[in-house]
Amino acid sequence: MNLTETIENAFSAGEITQSSRDNLTEWLGAGFLPAWALKAIEELVAAKEWNEINDRFFKKIAFGTGGMRGRTIGKVTPPAEAGTRDALGAPEHTAVGTANLNDFNIVRATVGLFRYISGWLAKNGETRAPRIVIAHDVRHFSKHFSQLAASIWTKLGGEAYVFDGPRSVPQLSFSIRALGTDTGIALTASHNPSHDNGFKCYFRDGAQVISPHAESIIGEVNAVTLADIPQFLDVDLAAVKTVPAEIEARYLADLECAVLDKSVIEQAKIKLCYTNIHGTGDVMIVPAMKKFGVDITTVAEQLPHDGRFPTVKSPNPENAEAFTLSLAKAKEIGADIVIGTDPDDDRVGIAARNRDGSYTLYTGNQTGSMLAAFRCARMKELGILPPEGSPHATLIKTFVTSPLWDAIAEKNGLRCVNALTGFKWIGAKLQKYQLAVEKTVPGYMALPWRERAKAQLSAGTFFVFGGEESYGYLHSDSVRDKDGNAAALMVVEMASWAKLKGMTLPEFLDSIYRDYGYFLESLLNIVLEGAAGAAQIKRILASLRENPPTEVLGSKVVDFKDFGRDVIKDCDGDLIPKEDFYFFTLENGMRIAVRGSGTEPKIKFYIFATSPKTDLAEAKADAAAAVEAAKAFLKDEAMRRANG
Repeated sequence: MNLTETIENAFSAGEITQSSRDNLTEWLGAGFLPAWALKAIEELVAAKEWNEINDRFFKKIAFGTGGMRGRTIGKVTPPAEAGTRDALGAPEHTAVGTANLNDFNIVRATVGLFRYISGWLAKNGETRAPRIVIAHDVRHFSKHFSQLAASIWTKLGGEAYVFDGPRSVPQLSFSIRALGTDTGIALTASHNPSHDNGFKCYFRDGAQVISPHAESIIGEVNAVTLADIPQFLDVDLAAVKTVPAEIEARYLADLECAVLDKSVIEQAKIKLCYTNIHGTGDVMIVPAMKKFGVDITTVAEQLPHDGRFPTVKSPNPENAEAFTLSLAKAKEIGADIVIGTDPDDDRVGIAARNRDGSYTLYTGNQTGSMLAAFRCARMKELGILPPEGSPHATLIKTFVTSPLWDAIAEKNGLRCVNALTGFKWIGAKLQKYQLAVEKTVPGYMALPWRERAKAQLSAGTFFVFGGEESYGYLHSDSVRDKDGNAAALMVVEMASWAKLKGMTLPEFLDSIYRDYGYFLESLLNIVLEGAAGAAQIKRILASLRENPPTEVLGSKVVDFKDFGRDVIKDCDGDLIPKEDFYFFTLENGMRIAVRGSGTEPKIKFYIFATSPKTDLAEAKADAAAAVEAAKAFLKDEAMRRANG
């Protein structure tokens, strides 16, 4: 019995799904698979690893608005795929399968991206070859994917740059504009499990692609045929260029504007314990801290770049467990502050020492709110912002980030722009502001940061600070994605300033609550996996749209916004793109947002509570009780709608 017949029999017996049968048969019939890949499929079929085959072929990996993300290493690795494993135990070859992120799908994505950029340049009267810069993190196959994509680009006639080692997402964003490339790729899966990787796509403004580019790129990627693949599988780096050292030096120099007053850091002499959690953060954070004279200690066990992330359950600074080793080191050396970054160094988590020597971990909302309040106050003290604020200065955050930011902006005389979830929307705002200022002050982006700020305040919009609740922050419009390197410097300056004022960070945060009001945020994740789970999530979202709640725990719903149907504008007057996302406000002041996760099998409920009580301790207890009650109610309500 041949391979095709065996697959047909497995389908007939119900061992594999129709979509798996169809996708696998299509790949086998196209004749593009190299010998090792064909052998790997034969080995999985011979071993009757039907679940693994279903996992690999049940769908075609989708190139979404930001790119692709998926497994590069299967749950079961056949011998032909394993080949000669590398020093970290990774297989020699990426996991075969239409649903996986492998060489074959990297080819599809890169060819499609090249075709779109070529067409876009032609439509805009630019006849030169398309240019790209590609960065990779420390994950399994990240470097290989980077080289493969660069090889494809040059084979197609383009100009490609790669870094000489792992680099962060914010450095890629900066380098796109510094090099003048038309697009960029980051090979990373952020803080996903070690078996995953991703292909993250950027446009020439340094931000992740959005409409109309995103949809057009998707169309080009989907138009790439299997017959197009074989010619690009062999990596040829002869025409690929390395990002010049001068560009890297410019990024490191640009990070200096994250610090408003370096004398504060010099005077406070705080001790920093930093962990890159095996990722790219050490490449720029360590030299940047040393440049400012910060007493930095790294966590030796987590310093090596290692795509297995062997010392943590998850390389995610949003999780307390990821700080176990760094907190132990911090206690050992008496560190004032602890900072951790994720593998691609765009997210930052922090902990700070209390007066009793213990350490407090902060949520993304708390860290972002402290940085927003600190930078507003200090910019006024340093004359960067006028004392009364300015309608030409703005904070930018996502709708699901703490409303404390809105209160901070209002009291400081600034605007606060709210955007959809995803830093690409913040990047889009920054591009809009840049184009507006350039009409009056051409080439102003080449000015030093403080001179840029003056130009923006006089001729457009000055970006004060931006961020999102999921631990991402941005200091300047020279980068168009969240920047862990800059955020680390901002945190150190803020902690140094608080220390000179005789405050711990918890005391500083309490002072913010006293000035602007107490706000508490919480996130309820309901995980619903598999096809059944996806159907349940769909039912919940559809049910909320058709029959929104009228009350929660006895408090009436006084406002319900459906971002998928309603016409909603931000404070700039710009239309918010349509998305399945709901926001409702209760009579008691609590607000609740609901959205499905874009990358995980989850539905997310964001809960925002406040309290009218003037005593801070009482306000905290009041809001905490309200949040816990709301979470219990929402969990039951969601499952009722899921199963209804």
